[in-house]
Amino acid sequence: MRFNKLDLNLLVALDALLTELSISRAAEKIHLSQSAMSNALARLREYFDDELLIQVGRRMEATPRAEVLRDAVNDVLRRIEGSIAAKPAFVPAQSQREFRISVSDFSLSVLVPRVMARAYAEGPGIRFALMPQVQDPPRSLDRAEVDLLILPQEFCTPDHPAEEVFRERHVCVVWRDSPLADGELTLERYMNAGHVVMVPPGANASSVEAWMTNKLGFARRVEVTSFSFASAVALVQGTDRIATVHGRLARKLAPQWPVVIKESPLPLAEMHQMMQWHRYRTNDPGIEWLRRIFLESAREMDAILA
Repeated sequence: MRFNKLDLNLLVALDALLTELSISRAAEKIHLSQSAMSNALARLREYFDDELLIQVGRRMEATPRAEVLRDAVNDVLRRIEGSIAAKPAFVPAQSQREFRISVSDFSLSVLVPRVMARAYAEGPGIRFALMPQVQDPPRSLDRAEVDLLILPQEFCTPDHPAEEVFRERHVCVVWRDSPLADGELTLERYMNAGHVVMVPPGANASSVEAWMTNKLGFARRVEVTSFSFASAVALVQGTDRIATVHGRLARKLAPQWPVVIKESPLPLAEMHQMMQWHRYRTNDPGIEWLRRIFLESAREMDAILA
């Protein structure tokens, strides 16, 4: 099919090329041979009178024209996917669909196992690709790299719908043989101690550091940084350091390590853990099912770990 002399099938190829920035990966993504994808790129270059992708060292980069086209093409394809091409029904017991979910190690530890069990009970053929938290959530939705984001409210984009899954408060974890395990953990003791801090990949500091800098004008003495909350609980053992982590995670992991849970002296606000999906997928029956599974699993989690 053609529109304004453009073969519309080429839009799918263009979307893959601009997402992957690789002919071979783009070909694999939409199940074409590498030669067929190279031919599609040649036709696209001719139509747009632009190179679209250029070789820079050992990698390919999008041209300025391609950068402009990227979001427009992706938006068109997502609209088609979410409306015209959307299947009218979703039967979990018969589905072989794969869902791609971006999730932190915190939610992966306390919530996602329940999601997997509940989903398997209803749809044993459904597959899941679990990915770490992405650095640019809105773009990952717009490019259809993920179907669902599980993330704190402050990282949600206003461009897409979101729904609260659960709320969480922070607690402190210390080694049981540390002097910090005895008595109240005051703000003075907290600030005089060293800290184990989770810093998300690609970030310069933790969310607690940002809050302290903005609200208190100073930050903790960070002595260890880790890429996961779960490891932070383990890393305080044998030290006089403190890890400030989510309450449910601390209660789940505390029996596995020689640690004590203390109330945080910081007046940190509750974290609102959200799920977010693309606005064009709101009426997708599969996404509706997945959202229900997450909410039901969160209620089950609350009954055990809250």
